[in-house]
Amino acid sequence: MMGYYKDPEKTAEVMTGDYFHTGDIGEIDSDGFLKITDRKKEMFKTSGGKYIAPQLLENAMKQSLFIEQIMVIGDGEKMPAAFIQPSFDFVKEWAKRKKIDIGNSLEDLCTNEKVIERIKEEVDTFNERFGKWEKIKRFELTPELWTVDAGHLTPTMKLKRRVVKERYKDLYEKIYN
Repeated sequence: MMGYYKDPEKTAEVMTGDYFHTGDIGEIDSDGFLKITDRKKEMFKTSGGKYIAPQLLENAMKQSLFIEQIMVIGDGEKMPAAFIQPSFDFVKEWAKRKKIDIGNSLEDLCTNEKVIERIKEEVDTFNERFGKWEKIKRFELTPELWTVDAGHLTPTMKLKRRVVKERYKDLYEKIYN
């Protein structure tokens, strides 16, 4: 790219030499191909000065059958943490197989010690892939489905981070205070 047509200011914002900066973060794989892993604007820095790319953590954690949605938080805080929407159907089936009474409501499920402990095992397992500063140290389960209609997600199923953080500000305070 040579720049924006007749707009040197906008060109200067996005160009460094011959390189156009898209705002994406990526890595070159072993075959020399670029793999986009995150958006630069979604990265955050902990109070210790370490940068966290939340989508890397989120995508790994969502491989768990117990975790439907997750949002990593911690901008300016001492450690990364997360809000997790459990995979309610899977957790209910797991509890039935294990003969665990998880109550009748989603709130009951999200406050059940055995459910929390089992999801902690999942988080700990996936944390092994990351550096010490990136690991999810604490999390809170959210007792509602994260949906487009409820405002948690965009129509393309991306997290509305600001909305989710605001909706669960009480859980945020619980984690960091």
